[in-house]
This record gives sequence, structure tokens and C-alpha cells, in this order.
Amino acid sequence: MTSTDPLRAQAQADQFGRAVARRLAAGTEEMPYEAAERLRAARVRAVTMRKIPEHAPVVVGRGGSALLAFGERSWFNRIASVLPLVVLAAGLVLIHSAQTDRRASELAEVDAALLTDDLPPSAYADPGFVQFLKSGGAE
Repeated sequence: MTSTDPLRAQAQADQFGRAVARRLAAGTEEMPYEAAERLRAARVRAVTMRKIPEHAPVVVGRGGSALLAFGERSWFNRIASVLPLVVLAAGLVLIHSAQTDRRASELAEVDAALLTDDLPPSAYADPGFVQFLKSGGAE
């Protein structure tokens, strides 16, 4: 399982680095002097190149809300930040209205077709007529 805590992750990385250094140091006794010196120089370079964690600066708000940050901003900025929400709400209302009107006109067309048809409305309630319509009608 990996840890998401940066301090704990850094401590684990340091511990792993020390373990690797111990293993490498254990085998340097039987190495030639030049190779051991190159290895020591490489270790020194690696330690100096090690990344030092930098802490991100903390930004503190000036009393504004977390979402809209209304601290000491002008009225224009406040309106500009709320305007997209108003436009979205108006768009949703218009879409709902258009769909309601379209559904009402579809129902009116069906009602008009039923009332102007040669069949009486009671024929549509007959189960045999429903089966007749499902089978394709009298073609």
C-alpha cells in the first residue's frame, strides 16, 4: 500500500536510499581504488542533486466567499461572475417551455386525428383493434 502523505513518502524514500547506500558500501572493500573513488564522487553528486521539497505558499482570502470571492471587488465583477448562472437558468427555463409546448402540440395533433377519423373512439379501446394495428392493419 502506498502512502499519500508527502512527509511519510519522503521518509520512506530516504530509508530506501540509506539501505541502497549500505548495500553499495558493503561491496566497495574489494573494488579497485579508482572505481571506488568514482563511485564515491557519483554518490556525492547524487546527494547534492537531491530534490529538496519546497512548500507551496499559502494564500489567505480577504473575507470573500470561497466560490465567488466577493471581497472588495466592484459591482461589475460581481455581476460578471453571476451572469453565467443567470443565463444558464434562463436557458433551462426556455428549453423546458419549448419542450412543454411541443408535447402539447403533439397531443393536440393526436386528439385531432382521433376526432376526425372515421373510427369511433370506442374502437381504439377494443383489444382486437390493438392487435389489428400491431399486425400491420388492412394493407
